Amino acid sequence: MKRSSINQVVREATMFFEANGWTLPPNPKWDVTDFGLGDFSKTGLVLVNLAEENEYCEKLMYAKKGQVTPAHCHAKKKEDIIVRTGKLAIQVWKGKPESNKDSFSIKINGEWSDVISGEIIYLNSGERLTIVPGIYHEFYPESEECIIGEVSTANDDLNDNFFINPDVGRFSEIDEDEPRMVRLVSEE
Repeated sequence: MKRSSINQVVREATMFFEANGWTLPPNPKWDVTDFGLGDFSKTGLVLVNLAEENEYCEKLMYAKKGQVTPAHCHAKKKEDIIVRTGKLAIQVWKGKPESNKDSFSIKINGEWSDVISGEIIYLNSGERLTIVPGIYHEFYPESEECIIGEVSTANDDLNDNFFINPDVGRFSEIDEDEPRMVRLVSEE
C-alpha cells in the first residue's frame, strides 16, 4: 500500500470514529492492511489496538461496504466481534471452508444458536458473535461504513492467524510516497 493511501484511510477512520462518539486513546496503535493482496477497497481493514495485555486485548475496527476480511481462524484466540455502528455480515465455518454442511453451535448475543457451516450471520449495531478457536470466519460490512469492536484473549497477529487464501499476508508492504501520519503496529 502507498503511505498516502494509509494516511487517507487513517483520516477517514478517525473522522468516522469521532462522528459516532468514539474517542481514541492517546497514541493509539494503528493497523491498516490490504492483507497483502494489493486492493484495499476489496480486502482491507483498519484496526486500532485499544488494549493489549497478556490476558486480553481490545480493538476497534473500521471498514467500508465492499471490503472483506478474508476467511481465517485462530488456534488460541477466542473473540467477541461486536458491531458498534452499522451492519456486519460474518460467514462462519466449522473447520476449513469446504463443502461440508455440518451444524455447530455458536454464541450470538451471548446465547447459543445452531448454525450450518458456511452460514452468514447478520449483526446490527450492538450485537455480537463469539468466535472460539478453530472456527473459520470472514466478515464484511452490509452498511456503507461500519465500526466493529473486538474483545479477545491475548492477540498474536504473527502466529495465530490462519488464512484460507495462501496469498494473504497479515501486514501490507508499504510504498513510502509521503511522510507517515501514524506508526503502524507492523513498524514497531
